Amino acid sequence: MQDCATYGTYFETQAALEVEAAFDGGRITSDGGLLWLAEAEEELGLCEAISGCVPEWRKRRGRHSLYSLVRQRVFQIACGYEDQNDSDSLREDPLLKVVCGSLPESGADLASQPTISRLENAATRRSCHQIAEALLELYLKERGKEGAPEKVLLDFDSTDDPTHGEQEGSYYHGYYQQHMYHPLLVFDGESGHLIGALLRAGNTHSSNSAVALLKRIVARLRQRWPEVAIEIRADAGFAVPTL
Repeated sequence: MQDCATYGTYFETQAALEVEAAFDGGRITSDGGLLWLAEAEEELGLCEAISGCVPEWRKRRGRHSLYSLVRQRVFQIACGYEDQNDSDSLREDPLLKVVCGSLPESGADLASQPTISRLENAATRRSCHQIAEALLELYLKERGKEGAPEKVLLDFDSTDDPTHGEQEGSYYHGYYQQHMYHPLLVFDGESGHLIGALLRAGNTHSSNSAVALLKRIVARLRQRWPEVAIEIRADAGFAVPTL
């Protein structure tokens, strides 16, 4: 019998490598949750859907696929590395390389900051709209796995995203007393799924673009589930006549 009551856990990866989680020390990372996050992402297909909407800006074949670049950027942000500059050090991180399909030691390093910057700058207004549609379609697919819901509760909310430089669209917001972006988010209040996200300038009112986003979401809900009851929940910032 084994003396230790703790057993290793194995994970499937996109790389030709088996990953084992153990509790015997060795190389330690603070981002171990990447393995579970990668499994969830692969089941959802989020990064694949997003990469299909990003324009290919490179005139010749790049070393990194669009899917790999999107996956790297999404995982970095999920782990708290929002700055593009973080890619210069994280591109050699063995665990991040594994979840992006590269071998931790012998595999090619991931993309650097300039490539990640070009990826984000390649997005156009049209591609942003396509990404929003892909996100909504993903929600409809996941929410309807157990059949058409009787009710959908739309949670509208805005949030403060502080900025610390001269980013385009960064403005001072009097309520939050900081320079920031002011994104608009819509969640399913019962299932917790993210339905929509809209990046807005820092001085934008909470309710700005809420009606346009609501019309688009309701139209898709009615198309998919004609009989579903729809409720809206929002705070005082959305108490405007148009809404």
